[in-house]
Amino acid sequence: MNDLVRQHTALGESDLEWLHLLVSEWQLLSDLSFADLVLWVPTRDGSRYVSIAQMRPNTGPTSYQDDMVGHLVPRGRRPLLDSALDEGRIVREGDPEWREEVPVRVESIPVRRDGRVLGVIARNTNLLTVRTPSRLELTYLQSASDLAQMIAAGEFPFPGQQVDMDASPRVGDGLIRLDAEGHVQYASPNALSAYHRLGLAADLVGLQLGETTAELAPAKGPVDESLVKLASGWAHREAEIEGDDCVVQLRAIPLRPKGTRIGSLVLLRDVTELRRRERELITKDATIREIHHRVKNNLQTVAALLRLQARRIGATGDDSARAALEEAVRRVGSIAIVHETLSQNLDERVDFDEIADRVLAMVAEIAPGKIVGRRTGRFGILSAEVATPLSMVLTEVLQNALEHGYGPDEHGTLEIGAVRGGAPGTGASRLLVTVQDDGRGLPEEFDVRTAGNLGLQIVRTLVEGELGGTFDMVPGEERGTRVVFDLPVAPEKS
Repeated sequence: MNDLVRQHTALGESDLEWLHLLVSEWQLLSDLSFADLVLWVPTRDGSRYVSIAQMRPNTGPTSYQDDMVGHLVPRGRRPLLDSALDEGRIVREGDPEWREEVPVRVESIPVRRDGRVLGVIARNTNLLTVRTPSRLELTYLQSASDLAQMIAAGEFPFPGQQVDMDASPRVGDGLIRLDAEGHVQYASPNALSAYHRLGLAADLVGLQLGETTAELAPAKGPVDESLVKLASGWAHREAEIEGDDCVVQLRAIPLRPKGTRIGSLVLLRDVTELRRRERELITKDATIREIHHRVKNNLQTVAALLRLQARRIGATGDDSARAALEEAVRRVGSIAIVHETLSQNLDERVDFDEIADRVLAMVAEIAPGKIVGRRTGRFGILSAEVATPLSMVLTEVLQNALEHGYGPDEHGTLEIGAVRGGAPGTGASRLLVTVQDDGRGLPEEFDVRTAGNLGLQIVRTLVEGELGGTFDMVPGEERGTRVVFDLPVAPEKS
């Protein structure tokens, strides 16, 4: 729509914003009219019209099987468009058109803003299934006529109040027509059922909807006066009423077809099940976060016990056993870091850059003041299934570099690099991780595949088995050792 308007028309940004606001609302007009809508805007030189938006009804058959957006027609070919644009009035004259043996009634509604006609809505009604209308259909059609007059007068849509039509009630969910005093003139069966679930025992017709709604709302405090005004249709607003066993969403639309309020439409739908599921999800999210928090606490307790045991063994002079327990402490700690991060999120995804920095700092504590750690690039957002084994892999590789790459009195730098990418449009993504040290390097005839070091065995198992990636250790370009692993990961959500 933006491209079509800027390419073919002379409309400014404020006019384009008005058209966006109209298109966000016009499903309502289409459903009430049982008709297709196509928005035509004159081109920059005024010689043609370009169709920039289209809407089909949910309440009746379509009259357009094809997509009309982007079509250009010369001025004069569709006289109803010319009349509506030039005269600024709704045009209904003329006989029905026949399209593929289907009679279609065509009407044109000018779209006005600040006294100027920006374009024309062509309203096309499929007449093939026309019959004697019911009370519901007559109410729909009258309401559609009022809205069309408001559009032609520049009174609809309501400025600055764009509605999310995916979340708002639709015509078929439930509709109530009010008079100027807020009394119910008509209530659709769905609307009446929703109020019955709120506790209304009588019919709605004739009742003052604002007062009735306030009486049905739970009496847990003072009555919300804004709810009374909304249900009376005085202003364009949305709200929810929560009864004992029912939640109803309301949307009020004042009707001012000739500049004077004659009544209003109230759209409503029963969202009880939707809200129940949302509460269940909130409870589930809170439970998952609490589980991660408790797992983190338990892991930290295990790490503390292992650390205590390492100190006692160290007092006996068994340095190898003490070192093994300290390695175990760091392995447990790396998993605890992931669970701590997961306990703070609503989903099972974490920003792994923070975890990598914390793992690097934790391992660097082995040789305080001697090893400088840094990270380049970014890991991005990773799922818990990837983050947990990857944190252990980093811990093992970093521990291995410190243990075998540097002597007791040597200083050095450990650097973690991360590059994330993938082939555009494939839906695939990969994460290339490198760990580079500037230590003494690999021993001669070292083979990463046959090395018996427990840490390297853990790394191979996790990278190749659990993460489905590849792992290698090679000499650094100048000195030290370079560890590389290439992992498949899910693409980051934008």
